[in-house]
Amino acid sequence: MVEKIKKSLRESAAARWTALAVVAFTMLCGYFLTDVLSPLKPMLEAQNAWSSSDFGLFMGAYGWFNVFLLMLIIGGIVLDKYGVRITGVGAASLMVIGTAIKYWAISTSFADDATLFGLKAQVFWAAIGYAIFAVGVEVAGITVSKIIVKWFKGKELALAMGLEMATARLGTLLALAVTPIIAKHFQSVSVPILLCLILLCIGLISFIIYCFIDVKLDKESATETNQQDEEQFRVSDIFLILKNKGFWLIALLCVLFYSAVFPFLKYAADLMVNKFGIDEEFAGLIPSVLPLGTLFLTPFFGSLYDRKGKGASIMILGAILLIVVHVLFAVPFITNWLIALVLIIILGIGFSLVPSAMWPSVPKIIPEKQLGTAYSLIFWIQNWGLMGIPMLIGWVLDKYCITGQIEVAGKMRNTYDYTLPMMIFALCGVLALIFAFWLKAEDKKKGYGLEEPNIKK
Repeated sequence: MVEKIKKSLRESAAARWTALAVVAFTMLCGYFLTDVLSPLKPMLEAQNAWSSSDFGLFMGAYGWFNVFLLMLIIGGIVLDKYGVRITGVGAASLMVIGTAIKYWAISTSFADDATLFGLKAQVFWAAIGYAIFAVGVEVAGITVSKIIVKWFKGKELALAMGLEMATARLGTLLALAVTPIIAKHFQSVSVPILLCLILLCIGLISFIIYCFIDVKLDKESATETNQQDEEQFRVSDIFLILKNKGFWLIALLCVLFYSAVFPFLKYAADLMVNKFGIDEEFAGLIPSVLPLGTLFLTPFFGSLYDRKGKGASIMILGAILLIVVHVLFAVPFITNWLIALVLIIILGIGFSLVPSAMWPSVPKIIPEKQLGTAYSLIFWIQNWGLMGIPMLIGWVLDKYCITGQIEVAGKMRNTYDYTLPMMIFALCGVLALIFAFWLKAEDKKKGYGLEEPNIKK
């Protein structure tokens, strides 16, 4: 009888998918803010006198606190010790606070010579706000991952993770496609950030609603508390995770793969303007096709992994597509926007393949009581790439890729050759492919079950 009560809510399909929908909406709001300024690089250069290095440094600020203050690792430990409710509400609150600071910075007029720690004052404060937001959105990401495992382990795990990622990518799509139109209409880069701030407040309320569902689950799981007491997370478990070779292979695959996608999206609209001659107002539309494709493909590939397996093979195929796309983007004579659209579609397929198999594979390598910390460590390693690659690309553009200047709305801005940056992204893809093959070999050796279906019959 106790076992029946324990499983009642978790066994309810309606309850599982409702819980998923609520937390996925919070992540959608977070991903909207993550990329809200990505398609506005030309406008920031023209209106706010930012350089490519300023833009790259701002985008790299995403990893400042997560990497150097170890906030992600701390967040993972808090998650494993205190649960998803406290961690999730705290993370969503940080997203709101960081966005508020970012909005204040971008909407405020600073003196042209105003600096802080050697940086333009506006860039500095915008970066601080973005860094605080990044702590919240990354900790929210690992919290949601653990929530999904809690509700879907042994069931439609990869499909659920795929749908959550697809919902989050909808936020990216809206940021890339809609932001330039809003900014141009209001002639302000700060208005889209204000919209994000409002959405994030709604996202915080959404997660608080989930907490009531989670409380009900824990109350029905009367024996679960005793089990958790017996298997309490210990700090020493971190060293057990770090000694796991499979963990390192999937973490390195993650940082390399995401370093070739997310930083690319930060510069994709500028690439469309400079190489393919697309108007600034519509430059984000082609890159927005990438997250649009993931809305459908990530759940599809996740469901395929649930039913058929082949997780490691899926990751290998995704890395190959990544390399092909970036190499072709680097070819100087490919300047037709239709080809750019096709390449973005192919990249969207690759971007759907790898995450749909990678994240559901972690519970096969790491025990559930260590999952929060394991995810946080992977996200921490990933943040090195999300911090370093945008800064590197911005520096490379300013140092080696300026081809001239043009006048936009009465102000001058640089034009760029993106060949070298695209080769850097392609190199990340090559290294990701190497680790994907290595992970498949390790799975065959250790028997993690990455090639086996997730649904247990």
